[in-house]
Amino acid sequence: MPVSILAPGRICLFGEHQDYLGLPVIAAAINLHLRVEAQRTEEPGFSIEMPDIGERLQLDPNQEQTYTHSRDYLRAAINVLRREGLRWPEGYRLTIRGTIPINAGVSSSSALVVMWLHFLLETSRPSRPYSADDLARLGYQTEVTEFHEPGGMMDHYCAALGGVLWIDTRPPFAAERWEALLTGIVLGNSQQPKATVETLGRNRRDVIEGIRQMQERLPAFTLADTLLAEAEPYLQTLPALPQRRLRANLINRDLTLAGRAALQAGDAARLGELLLAHHAQLRDGLDLSTEKIERMLAAALEAGALGGKINGSGGGGCMFAYAPGREEAVAEAIAREGGVPTIVEVDAGARLA
Repeated sequence: MPVSILAPGRICLFGEHQDYLGLPVIAAAINLHLRVEAQRTEEPGFSIEMPDIGERLQLDPNQEQTYTHSRDYLRAAINVLRREGLRWPEGYRLTIRGTIPINAGVSSSSALVVMWLHFLLETSRPSRPYSADDLARLGYQTEVTEFHEPGGMMDHYCAALGGVLWIDTRPPFAAERWEALLTGIVLGNSQQPKATVETLGRNRRDVIEGIRQMQERLPAFTLADTLLAEAEPYLQTLPALPQRRLRANLINRDLTLAGRAALQAGDAARLGELLLAHHAQLRDGLDLSTEKIERMLAAALEAGALGGKINGSGGGGCMFAYAPGREEAVAEAIAREGGVPTIVEVDAGARLA
């Protein structure tokens, strides 16, 4: 019997570049997906076609996988589950396709990992049930831990659980799914490639160095708890770059809490203001935006959007506009600036399809 499984991409509403620092994040799964279609075969092993990127793979999942590159996620997922004792008695012919733009900040890699793990669990006959939370944690282990990358768990929670999520990124990690109504999101792909690992690594190093220097001046300082007003006199004594990075993260921490209140109250105007304030810190404090994304966002606001921000690690990729009731006009405005717009909706997590 054929097996079809999909997992969604995501937008980050608040907390961009905060999940790897143990600060809270608000994110939402969206209805763009990575999907695997699998047909059982008489031959052992997995024969995989990925027409979107023009690749084919032949894998024996019952053997330890040797990685061929630093982000070899399909093989890594097999190794992670093999360490849990899983094996695959049947062979499959598979096709993996997607509607999530690649290398654009919408979490195509984590959707791929979570979708693939879901397939591997579905076809391995595990001895115990695996929850959506388990799936997110296995995704983090596959994508981040296995390759010593600098990311957090936001993307894996979105792909596995779906919906609008409040994510506590402090170990051991937790996600709370809300029933918040969120409509009017227009994703805009700048078609400028981004460099996720490099951007995350650079900003993480800068912030950690800023924390180190702050704690020399204010030993009780923490990103999670120190008030901005309390930190400000000491921030001003730091070198320019760590000062700017650290201040932006403190402001974004507080914007995330304000965003939670606006979402739960259903205050669309306030939510739009807060998204723009968050974007300003990502642009000016963390150097994540581009001239093209700024033009796309300005055009969206002129067309009636209430707010918006860059989405993902930055340096290219996507932005989104928050434009309830003005989606079509905003999409047209983004297109006029050379972006590729998509009106998206909040979606469920990884599932059989």
